[in-house]
Amino acid sequence: MWTLGLLLATVLVSSCGVGGLSPIFPNPVSPNGQNIYNTYIGISIPAIIIFIGVEIALLWVVVKYRRSTQPATYVPPQIHGNTPLEVAWTIAPLVVVLAIALYSFVELQRDFQPVSASNYTVVVSGHQFGWNYSYPEGFTVHQEGSLQTEVTPFVVPTHRLVRLEFQGTDVIHSWWVPAVSGKTDAVPGYDNFSWLKIDEVGKWRGECAELCGVGHSTMQIIVQSMDEPQYNAWVQQQMAAAKSSP
Repeated sequence: MWTLGLLLATVLVSSCGVGGLSPIFPNPVSPNGQNIYNTYIGISIPAIIIFIGVEIALLWVVVKYRRSTQPATYVPPQIHGNTPLEVAWTIAPLVVVLAIALYSFVELQRDFQPVSASNYTVVVSGHQFGWNYSYPEGFTVHQEGSLQTEVTPFVVPTHRLVRLEFQGTDVIHSWWVPAVSGKTDAVPGYDNFSWLKIDEVGKWRGECAELCGVGHSTMQIIVQSMDEPQYNAWVQQQMAAAKSSP
């Protein structure tokens, strides 16, 4: 009952919030988010099948060879090693693990490299405890962490490939919006890269995924996409505000 209750609570909590989070995985809205989702499903389905097969085999052994069905003096056959079987159960998991590693590596290489097809780069800088988004138009959106109110969103245009360059100013942070992209570390002295391309208007929630200090939990993230006219108007507002500020 405790396990069932915990599972139900997890489903309910994960179903709430900005971005329409699903009980298992957010609905991906960017191609790299979709790629990571496909990787997750591609690994999870075989893992579930193997898990169910192992549990069924274990249950069959427990039921078939339970003590109550055997004579009181029964002693099971004593087997001291089986080389072919031991080699098989060593090689089979190794092949599975290597296949998962290769599959994941190829996907991560595709989704976390600088993209040359975009000339629109936003520099994402992590600090204790918030994010700064520096746009190519020359203004920066400052977002400080909060658990009390909705944080300032990171605004992007729809239907445009946006290159993301990540930097850290103090300690390592990790920018993670599951529906948009995988986790990308913001490391002091080292630039990391990712990208996004969202084709629908909306908001999606994320958070810092690297423990970075006492205010780590406040480093929430909201990505907001706007259609091109709305986005251009928003950019003009930000540029005007930047010019008027001292």
